[in-house]
Amino acid sequence: MPRILILEDDTSFAQMLKKFLERKNFEVVLCQTGVDGEKQLKEQEFQLVITDLRLPDYDGIKLVSQLKGSIPVIVMTGYAEVSTAVKAMKMGAYDYLSKPFTPDQMLAVIDGALQAKPIIPKETEVTSKSKTTVDKSNSNSGSNELILVSEATKKLDEHICLVAPTDMSVLIIGESGTGKEVTAKTIHKKSNRRDKPFIALDCGAIPKELAASEFFGHLKGSFTGAIADKVGSFEAANGGTLFLDEVGNLSYENQIQLLRALQERKIKRIGSNTEIQVDVRILSATNEDLKAAVEKGAFREDLYHRLNEFSLQIPALKDRHGDLTVLASHFLEKFNQKLNKHIDDFSDEVWDVFNAYHWPGNIRELQNVIQRAVLLTTTNEIGVNTLPVELMSPKTETADLGNISKADFEKEQIVNALKRTNYNKSKAAKLLQVTRKTLYNRINYYDLDL
Repeated sequence: MPRILILEDDTSFAQMLKKFLERKNFEVVLCQTGVDGEKQLKEQEFQLVITDLRLPDYDGIKLVSQLKGSIPVIVMTGYAEVSTAVKAMKMGAYDYLSKPFTPDQMLAVIDGALQAKPIIPKETEVTSKSKTTVDKSNSNSGSNELILVSEATKKLDEHICLVAPTDMSVLIIGESGTGKEVTAKTIHKKSNRRDKPFIALDCGAIPKELAASEFFGHLKGSFTGAIADKVGSFEAANGGTLFLDEVGNLSYENQIQLLRALQERKIKRIGSNTEIQVDVRILSATNEDLKAAVEKGAFREDLYHRLNEFSLQIPALKDRHGDLTVLASHFLEKFNQKLNKHIDDFSDEVWDVFNAYHWPGNIRELQNVIQRAVLLTTTNEIGVNTLPVELMSPKTETADLGNISKADFEKEQIVNALKRTNYNKSKAAKLLQVTRKTLYNRINYYDLDL
């Protein structure tokens, strides 16, 4: 039976917690002061500590610091101080709860804390509420970190751990900026191919005339501009993983070429008659509805099934409850180091803006916003005056979406972006944080009359 130490000076609230947890088969010890809590920790072994941040003789953060991650700590606050909670997590706390909270919320956090590995705090990095997998390699995804705090991302991690050791093709689905390439790299690192190459290819940026050369390579002189031999992505990834980003942007002809390579597991460089055997695992990503594209005849059904032996849905940042705080704090640390700054935190007003904003550009947008804010800040705290104006302005997109579909919402976003840029598609694509080709595809897909 797990033993929990609760430090809470509100007697009635503490007794209520004790009775509730005892009914759930936990052994509970109550203390009203930090001194009593320290004494209990010396006399007994506990599997979990739950402490209020504001005790009469004690700061809950002090206790977190003293335990140094040896026992999971959940901090409670009636002040809903996000910045204080983040500070506690930096020092090793597992999670925090803002009063009032529901019994189900508390049980979920307790269950996660009891299953979590010990957290070893470091001053130079942010410790997430459960665990953080940091990808040190370069990435174009906008973030090299897979932060796993919210229930949505914990579920994602479970699925990653299940599919990574296999050789199944995985289709990664998510909005722009959600970290699809980071997810692909995480799968590769957890696979049996981890010591082999990981090659990423942005299908949305390749002209269809050059796609075959990018896939399979070419010999010198095989076409105009082929001034040297080129190794293609399939050959470069041999034995490892090939990641095809925005695979839905491939032309129909390129889809056929890709399908043939996947079926035969052999390729020929352009200009060569020699077949090269390749052993690659395919991970692909899209921010489009490929199933709908198949139904419309824009994407080959046989290729879709080849790529989609298993699918992963990457949640949007607005749906990752709990991740925003940790991600923002991590990016603050990151850009402090990069820009040689010493900023301690965000103001409460900035946290309010961050939590109210819907983040259409997801993690990439959050990272860009924080990088800009760190650059502009000359004090030890980031204020709202450093934030882009679009974060401060009311958004039509944040209205109640309960009665409209995702397609209607996306169409409205595209039309609004085009209106705001006087129908300049390059500027609209930049505003929507997608490539121009993706914007053109979405305009054609929705048959928008512009």
